[in-house]
Amino acid sequence: MNPEEKDEPQAPAQTTAERFDDDHYPAYTMGRAAEMLGTSAGFMRSLDEAGLIEPQRSAGGHRRYSRYQLRLAARVRELMDQGTALDAACRIVTLEDQLQEARDANRPQHPPGEPYPPLRGV
Repeated sequence: MNPEEKDEPQAPAQTTAERFDDDHYPAYTMGRAAEMLGTSAGFMRSLDEAGLIEPQRSAGGHRRYSRYQLRLAARVRELMDQGTALDAACRIVTLEDQLQEARDANRPQHPPGEPYPPLRGV
């Protein structure tokens, strides 16, 4: 063991079940992702080329998708089925995702209906 490695804390390893509970874990192959969405591998590649989804790669170079990425892809597919062009659908999904992140970041940290704690020193 390298002495420098001793001081670095090690992140706890995730169990298989924890990985599948993680929305960002790349659990799905391109074929499986396309099958789940009722689309083609070419559609999944087009989302990568458009810059909406950047799948992780396996050791063998195969694309792997997370549940989060599949939700984005499903929304693009829904918009395209309604007649929206791919580039516009990707932009819409990106903006919807950014809006949701902003809402999550600004969500109150205390339970609704609970009074705020008293201010100290006032």
